[in-house]
Amino acid sequence: MKQHQNIRFLSLNSLMICLLFYCCKSKDYIAYYHKVNEIDSINRAAKQPEKAADLYRKLFRKYRPLNQERIEEYETYIKISDKYHKKFGGKKSLYRLIPLIAPYWKYRQQDPELIQLYKKYGIDSLNMEQKVAKWEKNLNRQLIDSFVVAYERDQVRLNNSDRIENDKKNAELLKWTFENYGFPSQQKIGLYYKEVFIPMGTILLHMADVEEYHPYFKTKILEYVKSGECPPRDYAAMVDRYNMHHGIPDTYAVYMGYKGIKDSVQVKRDRKKIGLPTLTYRGKIIKDFLEKNK
Repeated sequence: MKQHQNIRFLSLNSLMICLLFYCCKSKDYIAYYHKVNEIDSINRAAKQPEKAADLYRKLFRKYRPLNQERIEEYETYIKISDKYHKKFGGKKSLYRLIPLIAPYWKYRQQDPELIQLYKKYGIDSLNMEQKVAKWEKNLNRQLIDSFVVAYERDQVRLNNSDRIENDKKNAELLKWTFENYGFPSQQKIGLYYKEVFIPMGTILLHMADVEEYHPYFKTKILEYVKSGECPPRDYAAMVDRYNMHHGIPDTYAVYMGYKGIKDSVQVKRDRKKIGLPTLTYRGKIIKDFLEKNK
């Protein structure tokens, strides 16, 4: 009897370990990007916001939400859920959104629609600012200092010899950061520091100019696309720029746009592999984004 109990106990332990591993292992965010593109289309193009809200809720139960530039899926989910009186988690979800919009806080704090939504659920602008301040306090100050310098180096591009040397220094910094801290995402270093802009996409773009590091970055940064830390567009722009330098047709049609396309069917396939929307739908997203931010 005791032997059976021991076997049962070990089986339960094994089951718990397997469940813990399954829950904790990192998810492939390529599938997340595809699902967001699909749901965004249901909301934006098919004009079925209630259906989109239901699908978003299911998605965010499975994945840690992102809030990608221009699509802003988590913020959109909260707004349409509130508008159509659907459950979305109330204050808990609104607080969860704050770190995702915090990198853009210097602009978002002037957004009356956003501020009004938070007030509706008892969260005033002062409380929001405190949450943003707490988020800023948890950023990696060492990495911020390093990438402020990196961006300043990046912008010295007039003198060719300086540009080559500076790009190589930034490549070495990126590789060191990947090995010690992972990807320097906005949730690690933000987007602004004391009014200094730190656009990681620009730094990554110019890594295409550092020939000896390209194979490493092409493979390594793709891992961060899959983990949800690096936007697919930033990765695609780097690869396309490298292709342009070497006379290769665009893989993703991000850097050169339609001008770099030789085979639109292949570009569509390649874009899908990393979670980018089709070029036609990308155009609609950009158009809506520009109209909204006039």
